[in-house]
Amino acid sequence: MELLPLLTVLLLAHALAYLAWTAAARRRQSRCYLLDYVCHKPGDGRKMSTETSGAVIQRNKRLRLPDYRFLLRVIVGSGIGEDTYCPRSILEGREESPALRDALDEMDAFFDDAVAALFARTGVAPRDVGVLVLNVSMLSPAPSLASRAVRRYGLREDVAAYNLTGMGCSAGLVALDLARNKLRAAASAARPRTLVALVVSSESIAPNWYSGTDKSMMLANCLFRSGGAAVLLSNDPAHRRRAKMELGCLVRAHTGASDDAHACATQREDAEGRVGISLSKALPKAAVRAFAANLPHLAPRVLPVSELARFLYRRLLAHLHPAGGNKQAPRVNFKAGVEHFCLHPGGTAVIEGVKQSLGLDDGDVEPARMTLHRWGNTSASSLWYVLSYMEAKGRLKKGDRVLMLTFGSGFKCNSCVWEVTGDMADKGAWADCIDTYPPESLANPYMDKFGWINDVEGDTLISLG
Repeated sequence: MELLPLLTVLLLAHALAYLAWTAAARRRQSRCYLLDYVCHKPGDGRKMSTETSGAVIQRNKRLRLPDYRFLLRVIVGSGIGEDTYCPRSILEGREESPALRDALDEMDAFFDDAVAALFARTGVAPRDVGVLVLNVSMLSPAPSLASRAVRRYGLREDVAAYNLTGMGCSAGLVALDLARNKLRAAASAARPRTLVALVVSSESIAPNWYSGTDKSMMLANCLFRSGGAAVLLSNDPAHRRRAKMELGCLVRAHTGASDDAHACATQREDAEGRVGISLSKALPKAAVRAFAANLPHLAPRVLPVSELARFLYRRLLAHLHPAGGNKQAPRVNFKAGVEHFCLHPGGTAVIEGVKQSLGLDDGDVEPARMTLHRWGNTSASSLWYVLSYMEAKGRLKKGDRVLMLTFGSGFKCNSCVWEVTGDMADKGAWADCIDTYPPESLANPYMDKFGWINDVEGDTLISLG
């Protein structure tokens, strides 16, 4: 019996070495370079401060004292700070009856800022873009938003334009995967072509603010905020020297065949016919399941053979000797394969759950926590704000590897790994505040300012704590 574990480990190590070699070969062939990216910073007039948030909540006359208590607890524990952004329709009191114009204005403001800045910074002309992938989950006008971007920037007639909707927070990596596959196909064609791809990720908040009293649907108002990111990719080897990063691998897992996973984050109507995003109590379990489905495919492509062999050996020992002294289940050490963790800032519970699952420390999840505090959950674009935080802090050095990990409705868990190949020292959207992060405290002042409200049936002050 003593020889069996050793032979098993040797065979597995040999297989993993082969997998690592083939993964490296695929990586060399993919040639997906990140030229640059820009995160959208809305104007200060669109900030969703504590006072603004309180005013919006108090405009909803359907809410009763238990609803206020619930919202107070959620907002205080959300991890969101004072400087997130929302659409003008909400600031102007039109959240219950938004027009299509409000949603399109929100998108146009993003296009005019981030996409225009990306072209200006890189020197890439709109006519140089051969692939456009645009993802906004909750808005699907006709013509599409992708067509709107084509018209706005005069993209060429043969551009391959794709418009993704309904893909949730993980759509950023879905869009990245689609763009990468187009670049790979062009590079491996009978007549290889070099292409530039533009990936545009955002979310439409204006028409999706919920004004009812269903608690599962009230949560989204406390987390989602306006934002967006524009990214330029290339498959041209000549661009490697000017690129910031190179994409190594990308893994997608979808557990939508499960009823619980499929229904844990949905757009639906409440009992009174008001539409909103429902986040059920089953969401954390769905995220764990999708995460567990993603990691076995990601680990062999990221980790060195020595770490995989160590993990498998410990698993085998734990199986053969279940009564051993160490009762904690063996865990893969992802720090053996990557230096930085770019995690989706979907909420404090999501960040903490990933931290525990991967055995990370506070420094590893600081970028995600700070992004949630400063920008909120900007859906599919959130990962780029997290990456921008790392860059603004000067943490990304040549040769470093960055793991991006995101979750989204469906339910999906997508991941990818980048290698830093160029200088990354731009402060981007964080320029005016990066020196103040991390703050001494992330406590939300909402409790101090709105911990007491007037009793709806009298003049007595009632504590919401």
